[in-house]
Amino acid sequence: MSESAIEIKHLTKDYGKQRGVFDLNFTIKRGEMLGFAGTNGSGKTTTIRHIMGFLKATSGEVYVNGKESWTHSSEIVRDIGYVPGEIAFPDLATGTEFLKSQADFLQISNMSYAEHLIEKLQLDPRAPLKRMSKGMKQKTAIVAALMADPEIIILDEPTTGLDPLMRDAFLEIIEQEHRRGKTIFMSSHMFNELETTCDRVALIRDGHIVDIAVMDEIRHRKQKEYKIEFADEKDYSAFKKLTYDIVRDQPQYCQVTVLVDANALSTMFRDLKNKNVRFISEVKYNLERHFKTILNREKENNSNVQ
Repeated sequence: MSESAIEIKHLTKDYGKQRGVFDLNFTIKRGEMLGFAGTNGSGKTTTIRHIMGFLKATSGEVYVNGKESWTHSSEIVRDIGYVPGEIAFPDLATGTEFLKSQADFLQISNMSYAEHLIEKLQLDPRAPLKRMSKGMKQKTAIVAALMADPEIIILDEPTTGLDPLMRDAFLEIIEQEHRRGKTIFMSSHMFNELETTCDRVALIRDGHIVDIAVMDEIRHRKQKEYKIEFADEKDYSAFKKLTYDIVRDQPQYCQVTVLVDANALSTMFRDLKNKNVRFISEVKYNLERHFKTILNREKENNSNVQ
């Protein structure tokens, strides 16, 4: 069996007028959780629908468990737990009836895991489907997607409509699924959700993959930024004469932000020992900053070309 659960090869879906996705290439390894970040309209849902086999590509291929998605859609969807971005339930009276119909379709006889999810998400499935709030519909869709204990989980903006407490409960469930070795692909426009759960995160913009960040490299970055403010101009000026990489200088506050190798922190604190420092704080590097830096660099490069 291949190491990759999902393979996307030169995927293009061209709707015209520069809308769609273009020449996407990435793989999701078995047991990996890959996040998919981007604004509305960037191509997240189009990509997911190709993985599910709901859309036929203009060119390129998508494979799930070695099977081409469009050709084998009816086979692969049975192996995937899927929460769509737009939830539409069949014409059934209650959430309970819907979940029972899903269990029958998936040939689930033991509902203990579904009951665990219902309790965790504080869902009352007896409510009428048509009267459910957005959050209740989202919870019901999550239970339906995960109740069969699928090996592959695909989530399109799954926390939409969930309040903060339920969002945390859902992320706990997903982190547990990840620890159990599930392959998970989750799209979101909220960087903090992806940052805390994923192994890697891909950024899509205008239908193109801009970057795929490895979260371990961001969490354990070799260089760190520190903002330092001095109580007097003399110490501020003296520190500036040292060989630190200053990324921001604010002389009106006697303040500098420096980039320091993690293994050189002791040297920096030794250099500050006899100086009157008002405060020093680490400027955290996170996923959002990482992607913003890449986008700004790309914008500058495009401006220089023009």
